[in-house]
Amino acid sequence: MKNTHTCPKCGSKDIVRIPDNQGRYSSGNNIYTSNITLMGKIPVIRYVCCGCGYVENWVEGAGELQKIKKTFD
Repeated sequence: MKNTHTCPKCGSKDIVRIPDNQGRYSSGNNIYTSNITLMGKIPVIRYVCCGCGYVENWVEGAGELQKIKKTFD
């Protein structure tokens, strides 16, 4: 949905991007690459189809993907 702007389940183009809320400590589906509170927070951006409710989660930054790979690989 991020790239096609079309829902793969129902074909709707009514897609909404839900960004991370930087002001909240535990906003969204974050991935943490550190045991220190609030350090290494990588936001997971959600794309929601308003036609059927299907949701996709994306890590959007290439640098963030590298941090995840280094931490969990």
